[in-house]
Parts: sequence; structure tokens; C-alpha cells
Amino acid sequence: MRAVRNSKKVVSVSEIKEQAADWLHGHAEAGAPIVVTQNGKPAGVLLSPQAFDELTERARFVAAVGEGLDDIEAGRVHTHADVVKRMKARFGRKTK
Repeated sequence: MRAVRNSKKVVSVSEIKEQAADWLHGHAEAGAPIVVTQNGKPAGVLLSPQAFDELTERARFVAAVGEGLDDIEAGRVHTHADVVKRMKARFGRKTK
């Protein structure tokens, strides 16, 4: 797993307010996250839509893997042979 790195760009919320269009335009081109500070402390992170989509997609994938692991621990699994048997019983074999 890669180490977490803070953004190289840090900007205050007042700067964002004053020059929002410029920051958004520049951010769209660079694509790197921007840490927004308030009273000198990190208050948020500005991400490009693409970075946000990638982040949320990854989070959904990790959650799905976690659910699968929980199912294994709880015994909510079926063997491949059992699934094939159930599918054949339900839908039958297709003939050519």
C-alpha cells in the first residue's frame, strides 16, 4: 500500500472565496488535490471530479470485498458445484 501523502497545494478558504474560478480552472488542469485551510488548520480537500469518482469507486469496491469476507466468516457461501446444480435444476440444460 502506498503511503498517504498530503497535497503539495495548500490554500486558505479566504483565497478560495476570492478566486474560486481561478482555483477551479487551475485545479481542473493540474488534477492534484488542494488542501483548504481555515484558521491555519486543514478544513477540507478540493478534488477534481475524476479523482472523486476514482476515490468513491475504490471505496465501493473495498466495501464489497468486506461484505464478501463477512459472508465467508458467517458461512453464507455456496460451492461452485452446488450453484451449478441449482442452476441446472432451475433452468435446465439448453439443447442445441
